[in-house]
Amino acid sequence: MNEMSPWARDGVHDFAQSQPAIPERVIAGRRQYRTIWISDVHLGTRGCNAEMLIDFLDHVDSEKMYLVGDIIDGWRLKKKLHWPAAHNDVVWRLLKRAKRGAEVIYIPGNHDEIVRQFCGLDFGGIAIRRDAMHETADGKKLLVLHGDEFDAIMLSHRWLAYVGDQAYELMMALNRVVNAWRRLFRMPYWSLSKHAKARVKNAVEFISRYEEVVAQAAVHRGADGVVCGHIHTAEFREIGGVLYYNDGDWVEGCTALVEHFDGRMEVLHWADEIAAREPAADPVLLAA
Repeated sequence: MNEMSPWARDGVHDFAQSQPAIPERVIAGRRQYRTIWISDVHLGTRGCNAEMLIDFLDHVDSEKMYLVGDIIDGWRLKKKLHWPAAHNDVVWRLLKRAKRGAEVIYIPGNHDEIVRQFCGLDFGGIAIRRDAMHETADGKKLLVLHGDEFDAIMLSHRWLAYVGDQAYELMMALNRVVNAWRRLFRMPYWSLSKHAKARVKNAVEFISRYEEVVAQAAVHRGADGVVCGHIHTAEFREIGGVLYYNDGDWVEGCTALVEHFDGRMEVLHWADEIAAREPAADPVLLAA
């Protein structure tokens, strides 16, 4: 499972751009997709970019939507209650989608593992499942799961995962400070931790190994590819002939994976989408 295609790692956008351009469907100002995947929202934490996710949900629709784990952060809520109105607004929008007829499938992760006891049941029109097999419009079978079950730290050193969660929370606090200053100067959102992970050798090696193991799991299940979350790193590439998709997160990268009506897949970076809509910072103000 060490074979990587030429677009691996930093070539995600090259692979996306190599696909034929297809006009987007837009109804009443909202983009239409066949399927949307989001994960790692971490409602109940200060790091959750709920406002940006609300903006996303207000601009896109789909026939099917997968919530691929860590939607609610039970680990953090056990320690301290943090639930602003924006987090209620996210939940309300997700329930509204199901009520309007969209098929919504919730696959719990490790941070919302308490929900796993309800797998097989439906709540408010949202189906709770341990995993799922998705068939794309062009006939590919994709295994959909959160991915924590393939994280060696989660499997053998759970205490270390909690320590890492504390360190991550500190980094996200610093990230909020950095972006508060950036907003003052009308600069777009920027992820400190995403920048760090891309440059730390051990993090890159861990992510690469994780992706290979998850891709192998898809082969064992008879799938053509896999969609997962967990590591907060949006990407899609081919690993030994297996399609690997990660939808990212709504803490750092603010990304979603979408399927167009012909089966073409795309990662949406919503901070970039918002930045493209808003006027750029005035260089005179920045120099003042």
